[in-house]
Amino acid sequence: MNTPIKDHATASVEFNKDEDYVNWHDETLWFVRSKRDKAVFQIPEWEQLREAGSQIKNHGLSNMHDLLVQFEEKATQNGIKVHWASDGKEHNEIVLSILKKQGVTRMVKSKSMLTEECHLNDFLKEEGIEVIDSDLGERIVQMRNEPPSHIVLPAIHLKKADVGETFHIHLGTEKGATDPQYLTEAARQHLRDTFLTRKVALTGVNFAIAETGGFVVCTNEGNADMGTHLADVHIASMGFEKIIPKAEHLSVFLRLLARSATGQPITTFSSHFHKPREGQEMHIILVDNGRTTQLGRPDFRNSLKCIRCAACMNTCPVYRRSGGFSYHSAVAGPIGSILAPNLDMEKNADLPFASTLCGSCSNVCPVKIDIHDQLYKWRQVLVQGGHVSKVKAAGINSMAMVLNSPKFFRTAGKLGRFFMKNAPFLVNNGMNPWYNQREMPEPPKESFRDWYIREKGL
Repeated sequence: MNTPIKDHATASVEFNKDEDYVNWHDETLWFVRSKRDKAVFQIPEWEQLREAGSQIKNHGLSNMHDLLVQFEEKATQNGIKVHWASDGKEHNEIVLSILKKQGVTRMVKSKSMLTEECHLNDFLKEEGIEVIDSDLGERIVQMRNEPPSHIVLPAIHLKKADVGETFHIHLGTEKGATDPQYLTEAARQHLRDTFLTRKVALTGVNFAIAETGGFVVCTNEGNADMGTHLADVHIASMGFEKIIPKAEHLSVFLRLLARSATGQPITTFSSHFHKPREGQEMHIILVDNGRTTQLGRPDFRNSLKCIRCAACMNTCPVYRRSGGFSYHSAVAGPIGSILAPNLDMEKNADLPFASTLCGSCSNVCPVKIDIHDQLYKWRQVLVQGGHVSKVKAAGINSMAMVLNSPKFFRTAGKLGRFFMKNAPFLVNNGMNPWYNQREMPEPPKESFRDWYIREKGL
């Protein structure tokens, strides 16, 4: 955990060393994006659904205090024990206190990006608690001692051969096996004993309903259900932005979520939890961890509307060709790049610059978060706050001076064309990051302005 963090650009260079692998990663994620397009175009009211989801979330953000108080009241009446955590550390300590009270040292967990954000697994391991992730993708990366590289498809960075080798080492499967059915069955048999022997199960939360005090967990594997139905204690970890006002609003988000995430009409399992079954304890931990700060930032509060579908990641040309690990954050991609600086501007100052600002992320977002606008605004905040390198700041200031002066702009263009033609080594070298991955274009004979003036006879 003390390994120095590489910035996005440096990590991306390493990721791009294997061109065939990068192309495969790019194509795989674009395949998921294409499935999303086919799914959403099948329902004519898609844009109305997006608008409805966006407005419901807007209402939630504007009435967050009242909705959370209402949720706590209803959940408590239902027999759910409600906890509040100001940050990741407090969240982890609450989970540990529940485990200690139960006298257990082993826990099963379904996929929860909040626990990744809070580094729960590492914390519990240091406390002598064994945590088994039951989501197949999460379990694969856990065996490899890696974090998830994607918030919906945690092991999307791995090929079948990588999974086969991992299972051979940890589960004793046949060496060289790559058949998905065989590997899935091996994982199923491995996890079955875990489900049967764990007294405590932890899940994430996709949506919490203020009106009823219940919450919903969406999965495609049924692992969350298996864990919680067999356990004596169910712990649910939830960022407070997951709250929605009423049960009737849930249908909007269930229709938006799966189509945006994987191109399905709905997730295979949408499990509703309203109260513990007889003899069971149920806890829910409502976590802030910087969300209040983000809520108070007018330019960035909309990021809290995110329903964690990863549509923005699947469409992002930068994410697809740089990989999730290059973002050094629990949530990667465009949405992670506007969430992470809120937690630590200095540590995550590189992430808003990991974007082409093409706007594709905003176009596919099911709740209409203005992601590319926020990336642009974060860049301004970070530069003005001195959170970028001196080299980048100097480059930005120099470019601003050039672009603000037509005379400087024309002179710079002439010098650039001259050196690219007569002294290309001054441009085509290791000092120019653009040249690391591309061939420099043939320099034009004249600028567009000169061509226009000549053609028009001005």
